[in-house]
Amino acid sequence: MFGRFQRFYNSIKVALDVCMLGLAFGLAYLTRFYLLPVPNKGIPAIEDSLVTLAMVLVIFPIAFRQANLYTTNRARSHVGEAFEVFKAVILGTLVLVALSFFTRERYSRMTLLVFVVFAFILVTGMRLSTRLALSALRRRGLDLRNILLVGAGELGRRVLETIEEHRELGFRVVGMLTRRPEKVGTLVKAVPVLGLIEEVGPILDRTPVDQVVIALPIEDQPLVKDLMEELAQRTVDVKVVPDLYQYITVCGGLEEFGGLPIISLQGGPLHGWNLVAKRAFDLLFSLFALVVMAPVMAACALLVKLTSRGPVLYRQERMGMDGQTFHMLKFRTMRLGAEAGGAQMATRGDDRATALGGLLRRLSLDELPQFWNVLVGEMSLVGPRPERPVFIEEFRRQIPRYHLRHKVKAGITGWAQVHGLRGQTSIRKRIEYDLYYIENWSLLLDLKILIRTALGGFLSKNAY
Repeated sequence: MFGRFQRFYNSIKVALDVCMLGLAFGLAYLTRFYLLPVPNKGIPAIEDSLVTLAMVLVIFPIAFRQANLYTTNRARSHVGEAFEVFKAVILGTLVLVALSFFTRERYSRMTLLVFVVFAFILVTGMRLSTRLALSALRRRGLDLRNILLVGAGELGRRVLETIEEHRELGFRVVGMLTRRPEKVGTLVKAVPVLGLIEEVGPILDRTPVDQVVIALPIEDQPLVKDLMEELAQRTVDVKVVPDLYQYITVCGGLEEFGGLPIISLQGGPLHGWNLVAKRAFDLLFSLFALVVMAPVMAACALLVKLTSRGPVLYRQERMGMDGQTFHMLKFRTMRLGAEAGGAQMATRGDDRATALGGLLRRLSLDELPQFWNVLVGEMSLVGPRPERPVFIEEFRRQIPRYHLRHKVKAGITGWAQVHGLRGQTSIRKRIEYDLYYIENWSLLLDLKILIRTALGGFLSKNAY
């Protein structure tokens, strides 16, 4: 039931957003060509505008989805909701402009500008109005589904908190059951513990309940057999929350394969269209960067060649997605034979670096050849920075969940790097930021990281 209500609620969001986007486009068209001065070329053919509208109604909902606007987030404030809509509208507009450039689709730039304003106002207004309406309905107790929660321990408390955080779905816990007699009659977060688990039958007889949710720890699983035999005699819906949440690391959840339910304890965020979208994003931006930065890269290559003996580029083995190794490219910043005594991490004032090499590192210009690694698919623009295999085994022993950073491709820049975690900063802190990125990945987050990097994210005091 939870999933069905979530999907139903999200489908309403999508439908309302599409209606508001269509209305915003229509208002922008009328404003531009009937209220503002008409351009010398006159009003464009309605067919051109309809094609642009069709692109809008496809691109913008996808941008909203990438911005997590179709996930339930009770902690998000009204201002936070408005800000996320604003960022998603900007992202959708950038994608629309890019596609229009490649498809040579004609559109009025002024119309698009007016549309962005109307889209933000209408979508935000509709979403905030919907949230206020749902809050009013909840306060009046309308259309609520009553839940009896079997389990008053830590797992039951977690389920209770989750239901409370998603009140817009219309669920209300009316009571809890326990296996401990001393807890009967007490309250768990204002919800009464009505009785023992074996008393589920009589309690259901006297308490209106639409659904029973079983949230028992692993050690109480022997109780489930008798409990299910009792519930099988009733028409109430029954759901089970497995006591495995403490083992879930990144991107875990419930999956289905051929009708067989499977609990995923850890996974990756990139599959299906997410994988296609990120790869397309990497291809377009890396190709663009290689073209734009070509003069800078040529100058760096010439300076490296003129100021020290040896090759211009340095190929270093790094570990990327799924533990696969690749050779990462950098402009050479050290003198020849710098690692004759074995691999070691770079340090501040490293005497192995050339004079030019130290400057290139401080400005992060030595990283520019990695756009080629991105173009050929070995790296991504954004992701955890790759480490050398010789150091990784030690990190794995010292830092729990270190290996999970290899669930995605390594990146030129990342969430940790734009927060100043470079060089000899805390590895544990870096892993926290890397795992946050993996858990919360979206194209919008990638774009945010790239913008912060372009605005100085790599000009860090820890860059050396």
